[in-house]
Amino acid sequence: MRKLAFGYSTRCNIRCEHCVATEDIPDSRKMDHDKAKEIIVEMAQAGIGGISFSAGEPFLYFNEIAELVKLCRQIGIYTRIVTNSFWAKTAESSDSLVSELKENGLCQLRLSYSRWHQKNVNRSNVLNAARSCQKIGLNYFISFVTDFSKEDDQYEQFLRNHCLTFFPEPVIYAGRAESFKRRRILTDYQANCCNMNPYLTPDLDMYACCDAGSYFPETNFFYLGSLKDNTVEQLFVKSETDRLYNLIRTMGITNIASFAGMKAREIITYSKCELCRKLFNSPETLTRLRAEVPQLEAWSR
Repeated sequence: MRKLAFGYSTRCNIRCEHCVATEDIPDSRKMDHDKAKEIIVEMAQAGIGGISFSAGEPFLYFNEIAELVKLCRQIGIYTRIVTNSFWAKTAESSDSLVSELKENGLCQLRLSYSRWHQKNVNRSNVLNAARSCQKIGLNYFISFVTDFSKEDDQYEQFLRNHCLTFFPEPVIYAGRAESFKRRRILTDYQANCCNMNPYLTPDLDMYACCDAGSYFPETNFFYLGSLKDNTVEQLFVKSETDRLYNLIRTMGITNIASFAGMKAREIITYSKCELCRKLFNSPETLTRLRAEVPQLEAWSR
């Protein structure tokens, strides 16, 4: 099933230190509402079965997003909204908004949470939002962004104490987090395959990956094109037929890094997205990998 991260607007009401958004991206970028509806209909025709409304803070345009969610339900598209929960200050206000989204057909709410988010939004908001989902019967999970430091233990324990569904996700050292001191983590030597669901910006530019794929300034590796000049189908086909993209999906970034000459002991100090940026934001490495795709495709057990 084809899926896509739908960036309706870059506007956000908080400025988290770890956000992959860069300072040079204006927060005033917003998709025209009627155009968004046209694109969603086109996406359904192109076989897209899942849309995640993300980018800025979707709840800042609650009525418009709720209408888009309703349209998605009518044409058979699964929907998720990613939010910082600023709107869930009380249980009553949270119940009201979650109920409306549930009625409109929302399938899942993804609640962002981290020590950086919670400098701007009280963690009780996240609890209220999660409790509303549990009460009303809307699927949810908490995206717990972490650098795996001891500082995050108390934030993780809060989620455990309240028996909330959460999944840790590594901070991506891009955008505002580019200035962070990178923590060297030691992981298992795993493949690090990535499904690479595309991301559509409010300006109608599409990237092949939603996880910081638009922040490869040296190579623009994941840029697919614009819906101003292409159809949804054309851009998805471009993503699905790129041989190097498909190797990321199938053989994984770890094996590509090994082929490119990185030592195993270095590879295991990177998270998946970090390793991806190290490889594909380097013009020299990318040029070599593009030229050696046939050999790379044969690099298998």
